[in-house]
Amino acid sequence: MSELRWTTIDSPGRRPALFDAVVERKVGRGAYRGLEFLLVESRSVINRVPNPGVLPFTHTVNAYRGCSHACTYCFARPTHDYLGLDIASDFDTKIVVKINAPEVVRHETAPGRWAAHPIAMGTNTDPYQQAEGKFKLTRGIVEVLAERRNPFSILTKSPLVLRDLNVLADAARVTDVTVDFSIGTLDPDVWTRSEPGTPHPRKRLDAVRRLNERGIPSGVMMAPIIPGLSDRPEQIEAVVKGAAEAGARFITGSYLHLRGPLKDHYLRWVEQEYPYLTRHYRNLYGDRSYAPAAMRKRLGGWIGHFVAKHGGPVRERGRGRARSAAPGSDEQLALPL
Repeated sequence: MSELRWTTIDSPGRRPALFDAVVERKVGRGAYRGLEFLLVESRSVINRVPNPGVLPFTHTVNAYRGCSHACTYCFARPTHDYLGLDIASDFDTKIVVKINAPEVVRHETAPGRWAAHPIAMGTNTDPYQQAEGKFKLTRGIVEVLAERRNPFSILTKSPLVLRDLNVLADAARVTDVTVDFSIGTLDPDVWTRSEPGTPHPRKRLDAVRRLNERGIPSGVMMAPIIPGLSDRPEQIEAVVKGAAEAGARFITGSYLHLRGPLKDHYLRWVEQEYPYLTRHYRNLYGDRSYAPAAMRKRLGGWIGHFVAKHGGPVRERGRGRARSAAPGSDEQLALPL
């Protein structure tokens, strides 16, 4: 078992503590078999976004670190390295759980010390990943933000969010709330290989429909779209059509974004799963983090065409003040944990 490298508060010359204490390690059983939960207490969980104004929210909250959705392209993987854990299997199976997150949010948003800044959840790891079914931290945070009438957004790949439908509907009646879904593809082969721990994309589309029916604005971020795997026009059209039929409030998409250690991790995965694409990827991303501009422009044209064809919504990026950006997308860079 890897040893955690926790930074301490009082060590001179070292960066601030990641967490105050490791309270307990729990080995998952039953439905959680294969997972290990690292329970920690945090002094603060609300993080200010670097370069405010670039993204449509100013603060983030992430109750978990690491993610059992196991998306091979997740940009947050390198953050596990700071804890002395690997960015591959450890990221997927060793989940840091900030067990006091709702209480800390309540303290940090107390009247007189907080100005109701929009808060985004799901900017690094999914707030409705498998651990949420056990610990219910996201639900607790939503309840606090609803009580405070604080605008917030959630970005997820899990219909587990429907468990909290009543709480979210109550919040949406008193503040700006959005719950958006990352759905990069409906292709069963690409889905099961690239994000093996996620619920079926069709279940996500059904959740979009049910949320909108309850008055909770919900849209679809087609992100990341994976070059050579999920970017054929008919694949793009399938997602757009499904999102439009689900009543998505907006439909947008972006290509895969790779940088730092994630690039090597992802390219190793390509070599294993799709070896015939190895040279293609090294040409695309060898000296860059983004897909070439011409590819991104063509993608935007396809999405716009299919949205118009299927009667989807006009891109509504400015409506929800707390709108999230999509993990793995061009819009989502290194945000605080």
